[in-house]
Amino acid sequence: MTEPLTVSDVQAMLDGSPFIRGCGMKVVGLDAQALEIAVSMTMRPEFERRAGTGQWHGGPIAALIDTAGDYALALHAGGPVPTINFRTDYLRPAVDTSLTATARVRRAGRTVGLVDIDVTDDAGRLVAVGRGTYGTTAG
Repeated sequence: MTEPLTVSDVQAMLDGSPFIRGCGMKVVGLDAQALEIAVSMTMRPEFERRAGTGQWHGGPIAALIDTAGDYALALHAGGPVPTINFRTDYLRPAVDTSLTATARVRRAGRTVGLVDIDVTDDAGRLVAVGRGTYGTTAG
């Protein structure tokens, strides 16, 4: 049996992607047994919807959702998995805050997995939700 992935294992995988590393995503929580992961991202000017507003653009939020969903299933598969599809629903503006995406695997099947992702701000308010389907074989 393979050892469960650790925070440092997953962070190394995240840092291996130039895009994810460039976004500054960090693993801030992980429960390999429950197939749950929390990934945070800090606001930067290039993530703003309009310059100087401090309001997050939807694109970086969607990227955070997709990445957290992928790596929740990586806990099952042993490494990153391909995205099949994902959906993002934005619930409120996120302004002058870091964001944390908490992803929970709902089902890890033989070929496809389903993950639910909640995105919260620094005050713990839910700002977006996502649901992703991913292949369950590490690639």
